[in-house]
Amino acid sequence: MTDPVKQAAEVLKEHRASIDRLDAILVYTLGERFKHTQAVGKLKAEHDLPPSDPNREADQIARLEDLAKQADLDPVFAKKFLNFIIAEVIQHHKQHQQS
Repeated sequence: MTDPVKQAAEVLKEHRASIDRLDAILVYTLGERFKHTQAVGKLKAEHDLPPSDPNREADQIARLEDLAKQADLDPVFAKKFLNFIIAEVIQHHKQHQQS
């Protein structure tokens, strides 16, 4: 018979290892995403385009909310997360405009 505490500790260790791998994926994915948004910001600055595109942002938020529902993720959280990212991207684009 196995010790339930040891068994729970092993299951916890496995969950935490998965969480750590997923955190790494998130960080690298965000890094890749921001490389592209930086390039977009430079392109917008070079062609005197506005740093923000409200129609695109609204489409992206709606798309992410749908994806969140499909992934069984709270769509309110997903929307907050994307709004945070969009705000960062717009700040970067404004910086490129000022350069």
